Amino acid sequence: MKKKLIVALIAVLSIFVLAACSGAGEQGVAPEPETADTVTTASIIADEEAFINAVSADGSWIVATLNDLTFEEAITVEGKFYDDGDSENDLYRKIAAYAQDDQRNITDRYTITAPEMIIKSPNTRFQAGTFVGDIIVEANGFTLYDAVVEGNIYFANEEYQKSAEITNDSEVTGVIEVQN
Repeated sequence: MKKKLIVALIAVLSIFVLAACSGAGEQGVAPEPETADTVTTASIIADEEAFINAVSADGSWIVATLNDLTFEEAITVEGKFYDDGDSENDLYRKIAAYAQDDQRNITDRYTITAPEMIIKSPNTRFQAGTFVGDIIVEANGFTLYDAVVEGNIYFANEEYQKSAEITNDSEVTGVIEVQN
């Protein structure tokens, strides 16, 4: 009798353990992985190839150079990006051709040289450095902020020119006009 009781007890405990560990109701369902918001961070670059990748449609919302850069061919800035990489914010693209300290004071300015830079990203801002060459604007909201263009700025149409801002502390050595 004692033997039957032990066998029965083991059988009941085995069933209980198997039932508890079987995950009934969830069989064949893998847990959903947690997803994070996609965040586009700034690209801090030191060479020409990295710069071209950073200003491409697959690049970053802000591109900060660490030194002067020289290109033999035109640079194309394209794609839609958002301020701080957050799609809840306004469209915004920034090319930061300068270094700054932790107080955001400009400590160095850099020169980017190319035959031309074509701006296709809306609300692109070129800030605090020098661009040597022509800038061709093919998007709304271009801003030249505390920067120098040793060349011309051509707009693809009047709408792009009217939406542009060239701050008082900026300088363009050539013409600023709509290109026909």
